[in-house]
Amino acid sequence: MYVYGKNVAKELINNKREIKKAYLLNTFMNSDLESLLKNAKVNIDYMDKRQLDKKVDGNHQGVVLEIDDYKYLSEKEMLENLGDNPFIVLLDHIEDPHNFGAIIRTCETAGVDYIVIPKNRSVGVNSTVMKTSTGALDNVKIVQITNINQTIEKLKKKGVWIVGTDMENSSIYDELDYTIPTCIIIGSEGFGMSNLVKKNCDFIARIPMYGKINSLNASVAAGIMIYEVVRQRK
Repeated sequence: MYVYGKNVAKELINNKREIKKAYLLNTFMNSDLESLLKNAKVNIDYMDKRQLDKKVDGNHQGVVLEIDDYKYLSEKEMLENLGDNPFIVLLDHIEDPHNFGAIIRTCETAGVDYIVIPKNRSVGVNSTVMKTSTGALDNVKIVQITNINQTIEKLKKKGVWIVGTDMENSSIYDELDYTIPTCIIIGSEGFGMSNLVKKNCDFIARIPMYGKINSLNASVAAGIMIYEVVRQRK
């Protein structure tokens, strides 16, 4: 997998992540980062801007790194290590990598135990997610599953309460109890939760809207829900 950006590079080096190869702009001006790469014994290739642009689709800032693909946790690993009072965020087919990266960053700062994503029709960890999450990926546990509703049923059997987010037939988000084992579900951009997922929720929460627009960006909604859980658990 290719990742890019100066901050991403520094964080990977500081976290001692294995970097297979670094590609730097042949006019690269950041001697500190170059020294860090060399001290970490990373093989460096120097390229012109056109060559770097072909490797990634984004503002690489003259730095592209090749690393191993992200290693997801399995559903089994999560279910066997939930702990006493787990806090889980399940994403119902989020497709925008910027939203996903922002949610990962929020989950890391809030101490979320697991982020769960479906394998199909959902964005995975890619270079854009890596850059948007700004180093948070090394400190979160992301679980990739094959079937959301089957995972929900397994979580319920483990005593986890499922809280979906939707405007209809719902309670105000801060009126629910999140001090118990909780899984928050954030629906996809534009479509929200699927009907079957909604039916499988124990509770449905809504964030009040006071303007003319009746929905929030998925990462913003996730942030509000996540920090209400944090507030109640203090």
